[in-house]
Amino acid sequence: MVVLLLGNGGREHAMAWKIKQSPVCSQLYILPGNAGTANLGKNVNLSLNNFEGIASFVQENGIEMVVVGPEVPLVEGIYDFFRNHPALQDVMVIGPSRAGAQLEGSKAFAKAFMDEFGIPTASWRRFGQHQLEEGLDYIAAQTPPVVLKADGLAAGKGVLICASVAEAKKEFEAMLSGKFGDAGQTIVIEQFLSGREFSVFALTDGKNYQLLPVAKDYKRIGEGDTGLNTGGMGSVSPVSFVDEAMMKRVEEHIVKPTIEGIKQRNYDYKGFVFFGLIEVNGAPYVIEYNCRMGDPETQSVLPRIKTDLLELFRATWEGRLSEMSIETDPMAAATVILVAGGYPEAYDKGNVMHFKPVPEEVLLFHAGTRTLENHILTDGGRVLAVTARGKDYKEALEKCYANVDCIQFEKKYFRRDIGFDL
Repeated sequence: MVVLLLGNGGREHAMAWKIKQSPVCSQLYILPGNAGTANLGKNVNLSLNNFEGIASFVQENGIEMVVVGPEVPLVEGIYDFFRNHPALQDVMVIGPSRAGAQLEGSKAFAKAFMDEFGIPTASWRRFGQHQLEEGLDYIAAQTPPVVLKADGLAAGKGVLICASVAEAKKEFEAMLSGKFGDAGQTIVIEQFLSGREFSVFALTDGKNYQLLPVAKDYKRIGEGDTGLNTGGMGSVSPVSFVDEAMMKRVEEHIVKPTIEGIKQRNYDYKGFVFFGLIEVNGAPYVIEYNCRMGDPETQSVLPRIKTDLLELFRATWEGRLSEMSIETDPMAAATVILVAGGYPEAYDKGNVMHFKPVPEEVLLFHAGTRTLENHILTDGGRVLAVTARGKDYKEALEKCYANVDCIQFEKKYFRRDIGFDL
């Protein structure tokens, strides 16, 4: 099978690594890819928002399956583009339609969906551009911390947890004034839930689903979960406090109603649903949906899956996911993210990276990297993921931390406490 994988982050490098292992894969292209994916297939120098260019490439290269890694093309309707293109209707596309992708594309849409289908989540209200005073009055009536969420896509950084009403009011005004651009034209103000977060992933064909290994990521830039939110500083899988009883509650009260809601609304949905969850006094609540795999959770989840990923994708496309099962390796996996100094605010790009050999059991998944004249350069805030497996998360993390110094670049930063709360 000739496969095109869309994306250029650590998630996509991990997906490329897993797809390449399939005996079904005869050729892999990654668009646009990074310095790491170039070792697994052929990178394609096209923009992710150039749907016409992607369509031409698919036709010219006999692409049979398109796997969409990041959220932006899905929210912008790349699935629908392929379905409505007369020459591309037979191409398998792994990802939801534009309608289904609104579960991630709009926080308010997702919250209304949860309310409709009885899915447990924090209480909330939405406020638009012309509701400044109403929003400020609502904040004044809240007990801090106050959670503010940009309604649209903000690269994982559009959520603020404000410690005081005064801070929440200031940030609310800043968001409506363009702090997160178009993503913040509508703001969701949400009840703060205190508990332990974890991530659950389902692959669905719109009617049936299969659960992937559970993971937990660490979003804050600072150790002890302090500082600004990032796209993710590390992850572990499995998660020690998510036992069989908890997963039964998650499946009954969250996963099944979500898939049923997708089915009832007739969303064309052939891809991943990511459930960002929090456990509060033994009960799971949904913090957010994503319409794709998480990053950096993917880097810890995929190394634990023994099942052929391409065969799972083909079954998803053909609507026979109920016939499949996902075999999970009992070994744990952990990921530590190396980022550019200053991230998630201003940071440098273009710094030369230096590599020393790492043991075979340690995986390096590139994220913000590119190649120039035989040098690998930094090209993003999150630069590279160091992933390792072990008998438990502690051993996996020990292997990660033992090898982070094998990758050097100017102003490299990473959290030294991934898994600290387990």
